[in-house]
Amino acid sequence: MLFAALAALALPALARPALSLAAEPCDFRARLPEDEVIYFLLPDRFDNGDPANDKGGLKGDRLVTGHDPASKGFYHGGDLKGLIRRLDYIQGLGATAIWVGPIFRNKPVQGPKGQESAGYHGYWITDFTHVDPHFGTDADFAALVEAAHRRGMKVYMDIIANHTADVIRYRECPSTNADTTCPYRSRADYPYQRRGGIGGKAINAGFAGDQDHGEANFARLTDPSFAYTPYVPKGEERAKVPAWLNDPLYYHNRGETTYSGESATMGDFAGLDDLMTENPRVIAGMIDIFGGWIDRFGVDGFRVDTAKHVDPHFWQMFVPAMQARAKAKGIPNFHIFGEVYVETVDAGPLAWHTKEGGFPAVLDFAFRQAALETVAGSGATAVWERMLAGDALYRDGEATARTLPTFVSNHDAGRFATFVRKAFPQASDEEVLRRVMLANAMLLTMRGVPTLYYGDEQGFVGDGGDQDAREDMFGSRVASYNDNRLLGTNATTATPRFDTGHPLYREIAALARLRTTHPALRRGREVIRARGDQPGLFALSRFDPDSGAETLIAFNTSTAPIRAQVEVDARSDQFTTLAGAECAASASAPGSIAVSLPPLSYSVCAVRSAVPQ
Repeated sequence: MLFAALAALALPALARPALSLAAEPCDFRARLPEDEVIYFLLPDRFDNGDPANDKGGLKGDRLVTGHDPASKGFYHGGDLKGLIRRLDYIQGLGATAIWVGPIFRNKPVQGPKGQESAGYHGYWITDFTHVDPHFGTDADFAALVEAAHRRGMKVYMDIIANHTADVIRYRECPSTNADTTCPYRSRADYPYQRRGGIGGKAINAGFAGDQDHGEANFARLTDPSFAYTPYVPKGEERAKVPAWLNDPLYYHNRGETTYSGESATMGDFAGLDDLMTENPRVIAGMIDIFGGWIDRFGVDGFRVDTAKHVDPHFWQMFVPAMQARAKAKGIPNFHIFGEVYVETVDAGPLAWHTKEGGFPAVLDFAFRQAALETVAGSGATAVWERMLAGDALYRDGEATARTLPTFVSNHDAGRFATFVRKAFPQASDEEVLRRVMLANAMLLTMRGVPTLYYGDEQGFVGDGGDQDAREDMFGSRVASYNDNRLLGTNATTATPRFDTGHPLYREIAALARLRTTHPALRRGREVIRARGDQPGLFALSRFDPDSGAETLIAFNTSTAPIRAQVEVDARSDQFTTLAGAECAASASAPGSIAVSLPPLSYSVCAVRSAVPQ
């Protein structure tokens, strides 16, 4: 079988005694963010442990309950009990932390007539203080955190402060449509002290604008009808929890974002109610909400959705408050990372958010882009040098870069395998699988915090981003999921996909264990050793932060074999193979080692002994 042959080719070195290294710390709280391997999942699409909660306690058709397992845009039934019963599977993959998609109570269904979809993804929040009944109960979440912690695994919550569900309407826009029909109205054309434009009635006398974050200033903002006339539809006056969220005064109410200029932080995101995060009442309210989750459940970190769509002052207040709350709870290494969606290998737009934007870390979209260009594309391996050179721009340089969650697939942008197939439509399944394995090797050996997207380890391919990349693990009824040709298996998503023998699962598990047992792969500094102007060799060394011992990692992004001399430290003499293609047993001469790589492969070579200085 092709798949068995590929597995045998990719994994032999990983099965060697090199894995019998030091155990991870007994106190999981002591681990630094870069010590983790994160597994990210959407509860609705992972496993259904309790069919009784599939409709969230609601009665009616799918437009009431949100439940329709045959539609990719509705709830399918996955829940927290299902996640708990699959912790063995996740831990067996080598994950040490679980990033759980938002679990807060959502508006079950929203959208214009005929275009409705459900809040299965968790980003349309109405109640920020409790678990959505589709996923279970607060007690179920407590049980998840407790079960994970017993195993030494961390739990990261996915949180949102930019917006709530779409409840508020504008009288100037058709009431039968979502607010996406309302164009953005700027502060210049619709200033705060006039109702409905510069020629309108004077309102909010003395309000100095949203750049003055003082409580006295915002006390003068009493009328929210400066751009549109917002209102809450009858019957939804108490839809949101806490109660202060029901007041339109705490929202921007300026219409749909254009994703540029001031609208990027003040416009409605896909019609969702955009919170006025400049307002000190909103800042205090969100600190209270999310600090409460730390107090009640002892979670270990937050992934922050739509982070770049919130004004930086909010994060400058919010992040230190959450870190202090966590330390008071006995959580010294609380990991907060923001989503700053970019499509470039240049670190500047990301790094800004760790300096001026208030975040200790952000999701590393630049890493993903470099992998897309070089492994799911035909870019030069020098792309990686360009990406890594940007590490100096982050708040604490390379130290911050090591805490950035890296990834190649996610729930918004799509699966890595999807891009491989699109870029190489004539490629065999063997080549596609090799490219995906190569990307995984980069993810799990290079700097950053490797973040695995559920289903990648089962060869999920997907048809694109968003709903097309959110397949079911527990057996799907969605036709557009089940017709996908998966990698490494002849099965489909129509049957449960928790196969621990899948070649991708095995490869990821072995590399994850290798990473967690080798300090050089978690915390070691990086030195680029080889790069080129076309597909082919990319190599770097990582150095153990305590002993200084070198580990050379080499990748071949081309479809031709490579043999080359690669620079190493002059003291690095004898090497052992930790993973991938066989390493040379010794340096060819002081400072140089021969590297031989098959097409689309990698090699991880650790120094066995070093020449004394």
